[in-house]
Amino acid sequence: MSLSNVFNIAGSGMSAQSTRLNTISSNIANAETVSSSVDQTYRARHPVFATVFQQVDGKPNQSLFASEDDAGVGVQVLGVVEDQGELRARYEPSHPAADENGYVYYPNVNVVEEMADMISASRSFQTNAELMNTAKTMLQKVLTLGE
Repeated sequence: MSLSNVFNIAGSGMSAQSTRLNTISSNIANAETVSSSVDQTYRARHPVFATVFQQVDGKPNQSLFASEDDAGVGVQVLGVVEDQGELRARYEPSHPAADENGYVYYPNVNVVEEMADMISASRSFQTNAELMNTAKTMLQKVLTLGE
């Protein structure tokens, strides 16, 4: 693997963490929205990541059980899934969005978990940015070896 591949790998990691931060922002923004039915209530969303492996013989290796010699060449976002956890139902008969039984439904977003995930995603993004800076410095040092 050449040093220039480091930029592609770190870039894919930064892109994945950006997607993660966007979904966390959406979750936090909708944490206190209410609905009168379970079907219309916002559900927490989480991105699903997968390692992209080196291509062998022109075909991408998509196996989850790749051999130990296969080097990962990045990460991809497979999609964003909704959390199927239980929604929070509160008995608030005076609320304008209450159903016929007096319940309103709140999303299954745990703001504390989302904040911890946000810190983790932010640090992962920063780590990938620092990795790119280190690779750039190493490439600049290689260019000065011939002087």
